[in-house]
Amino acid sequence: MKIKESGLILFLENYEENVTFYTDKLGLPLRERKEGLSKLDFGGSYLMVEHKGVSSVTEKTRAQNPTVIRIEVQDFNEAINELRNRGVTVQVHRFDWGTIGAFTDPEGNRIEIKDY
Repeated sequence: MKIKESGLILFLENYEENVTFYTDKLGLPLRERKEGLSKLDFGGSYLMVEHKGVSSVTEKTRAQNPTVIRIEVQDFNEAINELRNRGVTVQVHRFDWGTIGAFTDPEGNRIEIKDY
């Protein structure tokens, strides 16, 4: 198998609100947009967001969403400050294997920023 590109697909209940979150708050460039589907640049791959998902007002449990979107960055502190300046509430957790900044999108999907 020769892989051209890889990507993730995330189904969202409040599609428009989340497209704005991923483009404006996370700063992911929009590659393509169709009715109910947006394809975002995701560091050498893509994140596709589509409508017809299920939202939660709190962080989803692993039973509700057994995945985490993890983004490894070159400058962790700069990335965390950038997110906070855009209004994202980020909780920093330090472990012996590394440091992560955790937050959720408006649907309750967990996202983590990790030091590279």
